[in-house]
Amino acid sequence: MAQLVVKRNGNAFPSLMTDLLDTDRFFDTDLLDLESDLLLPPSMILPSRAIGRIPSVNVTEREKDFLIELAAPGMSKKDFKVELDGDVLSISAKKEEKHNEKENGLTRKEFSYESFCRCFRLPENSKVEKIDAEYENGILKIEIPKKEITVSKPKKAIAVA
Repeated sequence: MAQLVVKRNGNAFPSLMTDLLDTDRFFDTDLLDLESDLLLPPSMILPSRAIGRIPSVNVTEREKDFLIELAAPGMSKKDFKVELDGDVLSISAKKEEKHNEKENGLTRKEFSYESFCRCFRLPENSKVEKIDAEYENGILKIEIPKKEITVSKPKKAIAVA
């Protein structure tokens, strides 16, 4: 689909940049509308809540440690599994909810499943035996202390007199 660059206010560059950075065009709310995009039969259409979400992560290097903060509201600490395999830290969570309601001879059942997995390769100077994790107010915080790395002095040639 071709688009026309419109010159606004006498300067085409801001308009071009605005059009280029217009995320609504690329990340439209109907992007995951499986009904229209794939023309699936109604029995195979997934509700929007069934499409998984990967939580946002902030990784911060501080003076004495690394901090990983993972946004996962609605979870509890028992839903998380944090594992270390060699130098790879895996953070996963699985939450399953079932609701049954019986009213006036009718039964309504709802099931909800949510899961994700994120993996991070830890730097060489990580103290893996001292990793600490805490979940509070929807944020999983993982602190990874740093090892002291001794820097060897560079090789120096000494002149013989």
